[in-house]
Amino acid sequence: LDDVAAIAADEHHLAVVSTLRADSTIQASVVNAGILAHPATGRPALAFVTYGRVKLANLRARPQVTVTFRHGWQWATVEGRAQVAGPDDPQPWLADADQLRLLLRAVFAAAGGRHENWEEYDRVMAEQRRTAVLIDPNRIYSNG
Repeated sequence: LDDVAAIAADEHHLAVVSTLRADSTIQASVVNAGILAHPATGRPALAFVTYGRVKLANLRARPQVTVTFRHGWQWATVEGRAQVAGPDDPQPWLADADQLRLLLRAVFAAAGGRHENWEEYDRVMAEQRRTAVLIDPNRIYSNG
């Protein structure tokens, strides 16, 4: 994941996330993603924050996900199984709303985010019912 992190940092942590629709076609979107320790396992996880209804519905039903970062002609792809953690997706390792608030902040920061007013950030995340997506990588490949 170190090579993935380097490419991500070079391109503002922008990545293409691909999920599988019910009809077996691919749904893709762009997110800011980063790497952090999974709160339950401590293992490195690729993570992003979203409120995308289609993306979340796909991940809830079919958690296999592919994320690709690129910078110039260099690219790296991470495949894995996603776990969603949010107000509509409780996890046993998230005891309460405060832990979710801190997780959303940690994912945002891991994806290169900075904020001058964390209280405002927390308020917006709660209003929009933002969800953290944590990916346990099982395959990583690139052209580098």
